[in-house]
Amino acid sequence: MTLSLPAPAKLNLFLHITGRRADGYHELQTLFQLLDHGDSLHFTAADELRLDSPGVPGRAEDNLVWRAARLLQQHTGCRRGVHIRLEKRLPAGGGVGGGSSDAATTLLGLNRLWSLGLSLDELAGLGLSLGADVPVFVRGRSAFAEGVGERLHSVELPLQWYFVLDPGVHVATGKIFSDQQLTRNTPISTVAAVLEEATWKALRNDCEPVARRLFPAIDAALKWLGTHAGESRMTGTGSCIFAALPSRQHGEKLLAQLPPDWKGFVARSCNLSPLHEALAG
Repeated sequence: MTLSLPAPAKLNLFLHITGRRADGYHELQTLFQLLDHGDSLHFTAADELRLDSPGVPGRAEDNLVWRAARLLQQHTGCRRGVHIRLEKRLPAGGGVGGGSSDAATTLLGLNRLWSLGLSLDELAGLGLSLGADVPVFVRGRSAFAEGVGERLHSVELPLQWYFVLDPGVHVATGKIFSDQQLTRNTPISTVAAVLEEATWKALRNDCEPVARRLFPAIDAALKWLGTHAGESRMTGTGSCIFAALPSRQHGEKLLAQLPPDWKGFVARSCNLSPLHEALAG
């Protein structure tokens, strides 16, 4: 039996840093928008745990997919194995949630394949130990997030086409959050204010000025997309840039104009994760 599931991308429509905790982690507020584009994972029952991820550098044991599978085995005492094949489409260090989404798909996929019966709350709790963004993919809803990103409030957002530009640089989250010039005192807002009062231009990504200074390619990408598609913004801690589009056709034209060293994709937003749709089908 092989179970094939998507691992969708996300955008941070805004990202405000509201404080810094005693343990060094940052308090933030953000709006997670899920997309209908991402990686794919294929799970086949086996006697041992094995991960094939063509084109992904590093040891399999360091991959979040492997770590999610091992965590699930250890948490439940399950001795079953699985052969996982990961098809990567999302860039690493791009701020679109690739690794976190892969981990969430692994947790939900193996919960199904191994008949473990864990609840979404249990899986989201396990996911948080792997990364702050994993729970939003586990729960599978576009969401307003607070804390380190783990306190989620599901929201319904207008459906929208987006162009996502990958300037080809890997951004380590820790490098951004440790920068002395990072804004850490943005006033706390409410989900109602974000959804009903704030406009696109009133919101921002507090990590963007730091990323633009440290990575010239991000600055260049923001300028290019701003010129070709209007208001653009960085997602997460970077490096991907996005802009809202009037149609898919508009995005396809932008793809044809991309400089040769950059990549991009066009995706439509969704309020329910394609992963959850696949599991319900």
